Amino acid sequence: MSSAAVPPHPPRLADHPDFALFWISRVASSLAFQVLAVAVGWMVYDLTRSALALGLVGLFQFLPLLLLTLVVGQVADTFDRRRIVMACQAVAAATLAALAAGLLSGAAGVPALFATVSLIGATRAFEHPTLNALLPGLVPADLLPRALAVSASAIQTATIAGPALGGLAYAVAPTLSIALAAACYAVAALAMALVRHRAARVQRGPVSLETLLSGLAFIRRSPVVLGSISLDMFAVLLGGATALLPIFASDVLHVGAEGLGVLRAAPAAGAVAMAFVLSRVPLTRSVGPTMFAAVAVFGLATIVFSLSTSYWLSLGALAVLGAADNVSVVIRSSLVQLSTPDEMRGRVSAVNSLFIGTSNQLGEFESGVTAALLGPVGAGLMGGIGTILIAAWWVRLFPALWRIDDMPARPKPAPQAAKAIEIT
Repeated sequence: MSSAAVPPHPPRLADHPDFALFWISRVASSLAFQVLAVAVGWMVYDLTRSALALGLVGLFQFLPLLLLTLVVGQVADTFDRRRIVMACQAVAAATLAALAAGLLSGAAGVPALFATVSLIGATRAFEHPTLNALLPGLVPADLLPRALAVSASAIQTATIAGPALGGLAYAVAPTLSIALAAACYAVAALAMALVRHRAARVQRGPVSLETLLSGLAFIRRSPVVLGSISLDMFAVLLGGATALLPIFASDVLHVGAEGLGVLRAAPAAGAVAMAFVLSRVPLTRSVGPTMFAAVAVFGLATIVFSLSTSYWLSLGALAVLGAADNVSVVIRSSLVQLSTPDEMRGRVSAVNSLFIGTSNQLGEFESGVTAALLGPVGAGLMGGIGTILIAAWWVRLFPALWRIDDMPARPKPAPQAAKAIEIT
C-alpha cells in the first residue's frame, strides 16, 4: 500500500517557540518603558513646566548609551546573550520598584527621576543590542525579515498599550504607573529565562582596543550598513517632535494625561498596522527606494502634526508617521542583520543602538532645546523639513543604498567562530 508523500509546509514563525518567548519578553520590556516614559514625562513637566527639563530626560537616557556602547558590543559577543538580557530586565524591575517606594514616601523628586532614567538607560544600553544580536539565532535566515517585522510589531504593540496604560495608571496615582512598569520588566525577565536555543559564540580572547572598535571598523567598511543606520539617526534626530508630546498635549491640543497617552500610542498604531502588512507581504523589491520614501513620508507627517491644532488630525499624522517609520526600521534592521556575521553582530548592534539612541534620546534633548527657543510648533516644523532634506542628501551620499533591490543573503560565519554551545 502506497501513500503520497506529504509536501513540507512552508517555514513558519509558529514552528519556533523560542521566538514566541523572545516576542513576549520584548513586548513586556517595551511596555514597561512606554509606561515609564509617559509617567516620567508628565511628572517632570508637571513639576517644572520646562521644555528644557523634558529634553534633559532624553539626555540622561542617552549618556549611559554613549559611554557604554563599546563595552556592550564586546559583552554581547562574548557572553550568553540570553542571560545578559534577563539580567538587564531584572535590574530595571528592581530600580523602578525602588522609585515607586520613594514616591510613596515622598522622598523622590526630579533628581530621583533623572537618576532613574539614567539607570534605565544603562540597562537598555545592554539589553537592546543584545536582543537584536540574539534574534537571528532563533529563526532561519529566510524567516528573518518576517521575524524582524513581527519583532518590530512587539515594540509598536507595546507603544500602543503602554502610553494608554501609563496615562490611565498615572491618572489614578503616579506611583501606580511606576509599579506597573516594574511588573512588566519582571514579566520580561521571566519570559527570557524560559528561552532555550543553540547559538554560535566566538572564542573568548583578550579584550583590546582593536576588538572594542571592530564594530565601528566593520560599519565603516560597509556603505550599506553605514548609510542605513546614519540615515535613521539623522532623520529621527531632526524629526523628533514626539518628544514634545507633553507640551502639545497640554498647551496646543489641551488634553490631559489620558490624551497624552493616546497621542503617544498613535504612532505605534500606524506602525502595528504596517507591521501586519509587512509580516504577510515582505519587502522583496525596490528595498532602497522604499526606505528613502518612508523617511520622506516620516518628515512630511511630522510637519502636518506640528502645524495641526486638531486633536484628530494630530492623531492621524502621528499614525502615518509611525507606519512610515516601521517600514524604515524593518528595512534597516534586515540590511544590518543580514550583512553582519554572527560573531560581529553584538558589536555592530551596539553601535547601531548608539545611532538609534542618538536619534531618540539625544533627539529629545535637541527637540527640547529647539522648542525652548522656537516653541513646539517651530521645533517640529524645522525637524520635519530637515528630515526630508536628509533623505534627499543621503541618496547622493550613499547611491549603493538607493540601488538595493532585494535583501542580501546572510553572511557565512568566520572560520574562527567557536562551535555552537547549548544555552540552558
